[in-house]
Amino acid sequence: MRPLVIGTRGSRLALAQARWAMERLRSACPGLEVRAEIIRTRGDRVRDRPLAAIGEKGLFVKEIEHALRAGEIDAAVHSLKDLPSALAPEFTLAAVPGRASPADCLVAPAYGSLSALPEGAIVGTGSPRRKAQLLAMRPDLDVRDIRGNVDTRLEKVGAGQYQAAVLAAAGLERLGLRGVISQIFAPAEITPAVGQGALGIEARSDDEWAVGLLRRVNDPAAEAAATAERGFAEALGASCTTPVGALAVVTGKPELLHLTVALCDAAGTSVIRRELGGEAERPRELGFEAAALIREAGGDELLRPCR
Repeated sequence: MRPLVIGTRGSRLALAQARWAMERLRSACPGLEVRAEIIRTRGDRVRDRPLAAIGEKGLFVKEIEHALRAGEIDAAVHSLKDLPSALAPEFTLAAVPGRASPADCLVAPAYGSLSALPEGAIVGTGSPRRKAQLLAMRPDLDVRDIRGNVDTRLEKVGAGQYQAAVLAAAGLERLGLRGVISQIFAPAEITPAVGQGALGIEARSDDEWAVGLLRRVNDPAAEAAATAERGFAEALGASCTTPVGALAVVTGKPELLHLTVALCDAAGTSVIRRELGGEAERPRELGFEAAALIREAGGDELLRPCR
């Protein structure tokens, strides 16, 4: 059997995620040789501008998909939140192998919580979605862009350049840094990014060998939740920089999906948030229903500046 070559970004977090996925593949497919191929993306190279200012979809994906298309790799491990909600027909989301915490969290070592931050405190985030929801709760904050990998962002907070930063809890947990978390935000406070906390393994649609192997590590509940969230973003036409959030949770027997969705304006002066439920067997349809609810509540007005 030929080796399965997995493409990944080269950051410490991306490599930790790729190793996690590769170990599960080795366990599910005894005797399979799996190796990683590091690929540098435009999102990694451009460090002097906020991601939203670059104005391009798939900043952490395009170069990896180019290698996938060229047959240089057989599959790619992504943070699912970085993967556009609608893939080109030649690619498929072959597996969603489980999910860590989907929540956003606050790192504020000198204060401990959002409410304890002083008026005008400088808070770092690279996400328009996080910025808008932070300002909706605390309009007095000075929310500024922060770039760099997880370690770099923590160093900037530790050095006093920022009083706090908002990060994905999953990334900190995967790096063994849960202890730096000061506060976990509930979905009704900061609704997470689509797919946050989950990994997505992408493959070529026509590569039956690779897709068959990858399906062995798929988690059906995580896949259903991701499908609902991605369906919501697709129906809205949202990009990775649109201030939109979604979190689906599978519950009960028979399995049901509970979906929380949010759309914000950039200033945080308007946040539309809705919750709904449906059958776990119809996740994409539930995402589309959620998008219709957001549009009925005035979502098109908030989406217009994002296009």
